[in-house]
This record gives sequence, C-alpha cells and structure tokens, in this order.
Amino acid sequence: MPMSDPVPLSSDLIDELLRGMRLRGVQYRRIQTGPDFGLGFAAQPGHAWFHFVAVGNAVLRMEDGTCFALSAGNAVFISHGAAHQLLSDVDVPVQDIDSLDAASLGDTVCAVDVGGESDTASPTIIFNSCMAFELGSIHGLGKLMPGLMVIDAGGQRYPGLMPILATMEREVSAARIGFAGILARLADVVTAMIVRGWVECACGNASGLVAALRDPRLARALLALHQDPGRDWTVAQLAQQCNTSRSAFAERFHATLGIAPLRYATELRMRLASQWLTLERLPIEEVAQRLGYTSQAAFSRAFKRITGQPPGMSRQGRRLAGA
Repeated sequence: MPMSDPVPLSSDLIDELLRGMRLRGVQYRRIQTGPDFGLGFAAQPGHAWFHFVAVGNAVLRMEDGTCFALSAGNAVFISHGAAHQLLSDVDVPVQDIDSLDAASLGDTVCAVDVGGESDTASPTIIFNSCMAFELGSIHGLGKLMPGLMVIDAGGQRYPGLMPILATMEREVSAARIGFAGILARLADVVTAMIVRGWVECACGNASGLVAALRDPRLARALLALHQDPGRDWTVAQLAQQCNTSRSAFAERFHATLGIAPLRYATELRMRLASQWLTLERLPIEEVAQRLGYTSQAAFSRAFKRITGQPPGMSRQGRRLAGA
C-alpha cells in the first residue's frame, strides 16, 4: 500500500469519535479580580483545566516557568491537568484558588471575587472549569494531545466558539433556573470543538490515530470498528472495508497505529465497556451483550486481561472515587 500525500480528514470517523467523548464532574468558577492578582491551580491528574478570559488580561505561567500573555477572547485548555498559575504580572504573590472564599451559585458553580470594592473599576473576569475528561473510543487521541493549548476563540480555527463561551459567561452571571445543566451541555460542545480544531491542524506531527484519520483506507476500517464494535471482526473483513489485501492492511494498520487491528478492536470494546459500566451504570450482562460476547464470563475475562481488573471492581472503584 503506497504512501500518499496528506488527505482531508475523515469527517464520518471524527463524528463517530466525538460522539463518545464525555465530561464528568465539571466544576465551574466565575473569577473577578482587580488589577493585581495571582491565582494558583494545583495539578489534577486525569482532569482537564479550561480558562476563558472574558474581560481584561492575564499571564499564564506553567510549572516549568513558561509564560503566555492572555487577553480578552483567549482561552486555555490544559488537557492533562498540569499545575499552573494565572497572574496579573509575573512578580505578584500567588494564592491557591481553593483557599479563596467562593460564593455558591449552584451545586457545580461558584463565584470568586479577589478584587475588592476599590478595584472594580478595572476588573479581569475569567471563566474557569475543571473536568474529568472521559474520551471513550477517542482515547487514542488523548495520549497525543498537547498538555497545553492556548486558543484564540475568535480565530478561524475555532469558528463559532466565541458565541458559545459568551453564552456560558451570561449563564453564570444571570444564574437562571437550570443554568448548571445548560453549562454542562455547552462544556461538551466547547471541548469537542477544541479537540476537533486540534485534530484538523495536527498534521505537522501526524502519528498514531491522527495519521490514521488522514489515511482514507484506514479511516474506513476504523469507522467500521467504531460503528459496530460488538461484531466479531476478522482482519480479512477489515481489509475488505479498505479494498486492500489482508497482509497489506495489517501491515499498514500496525505501522500507523502501533497496534494490531484485532488488538485495537479489543481495546476499543473495553474502553466502551468501562464507560458504559461506570458512567451509564449499565449491568455487566447488558454490556457483554452489546459488545458481542456470548457470556458474561467471557466478557469479564477479556475486560480483566485488558484493564487489569474485573468489571465489577472497575465500577466499584469509580463509585468510591466519587464519580
């Protein structure tokens, strides 16, 4: 199978991948500051940080000391939950955000005012959220995503993002009935748009699943797998989706994704199983049936082989973690 120049991304496959992405445990803050502020955000493994500067300016400083100037309309997505700071200036003292008084606006939303009455003439307003990033079948992309993305919400890469962020800001400010539910849905959309924008522009360092998304033959096989994960696929059947030989398909798949096709299929099933068990609380027997296993015992063996623990313990662990 000869190599070819980069081709447009598979829209159908990206649609399928993004449908499986979920956010959970999202906590929101509306932060208003005066002209001088220093806010520290601790590391949150397994989570993502998101900041949107609605009004004013700020400096983002990462753990390694790298700084980025932010202005109104800029957003920051820290996909792996690294510690960082938001500052008015690099020399100001820093306070941990969790140590500051917060006024509850709902179960998942609060307001933090660190400006004081004398500073309200020149506020900076930042919309902040922290969320567990459940990627489901898109899990392979999560490993490739950069730890930090600084986003121009009004730029061409993210058309439509600014109005959604402005709507989120208005929902928090107005605190109308049901606004937390509206925020949760808007947060899903914002995150999906950010992931899509990154995928569209990641061709310069294309590898793994990103490279496969740009390979029209592999994309067809991946789409078939993601649309029907419970089918007992063979390598020959997947190769037929790509109109190529079994050996050429298997070689190209492994060279691009670093994993054999059937191993990818099994890991995909177990990622979906984990999501259905822990987030949707489906019975183990129903999950096994959805994924094409003839018995719950066969599914449990496969789940433990891939994840290292039986499905019942996986669900219990998530419950104890407060999901």
